Amino acid sequence: MKAENIYVLPRINVHFCQRMAFETKNIGTEKALQKVKYYCAYQERSHAEVKKKLYGFGLYKIEVELLMSQLIEEDYLNEERFAMAFAGGKFRIKHWGKTRIKYELKQRQVSDYCIKKALAAIPDEDYEKALNKLAEEKLSSLKNEQNVIIKKSKLQNYLVGKGYEYNLVSEILKSI
Repeated sequence: MKAENIYVLPRINVHFCQRMAFETKNIGTEKALQKVKYYCAYQERSHAEVKKKLYGFGLYKIEVELLMSQLIEEDYLNEERFAMAFAGGKFRIKHWGKTRIKYELKQRQVSDYCIKKALAAIPDEDYEKALNKLAEEKLSSLKNEQNVIIKKSKLQNYLVGKGYEYNLVSEILKSI
């Protein structure tokens, strides 16, 4: 038997590759502080986003904690302010409901207190107006749908997917 089609691969040092893949150069605390201040001044950031950025600079845990406390003291970083801006922006621009906003804030590791405060800042009157407007727009796009049950199902899925509470959505479905 001849082994003509067998290729021998060169040996690869696995430990060297793992070190190269995970090793990031530590840029130093002063340079990292400057960069992260600009990062936070550009738009509101969550604590988790800033921590991820600092670890991306190759800083150690002690340095990250020190810089995080310094950013909080200098008011570059404020979790409550971030939650308020995030909730308000997603509601006004993307017309998300409170359920979706709450979920997204939890994904960004925002405290429950800040989430409740941010959701309370959304006026109930504006919330209901946005829900009704979305329902009307979706119904107008479903004009060609003949089956009422399918139409209601599609509307319900759309509104619940946007993050509106089921009890509010069911009230709108009853009025159709």
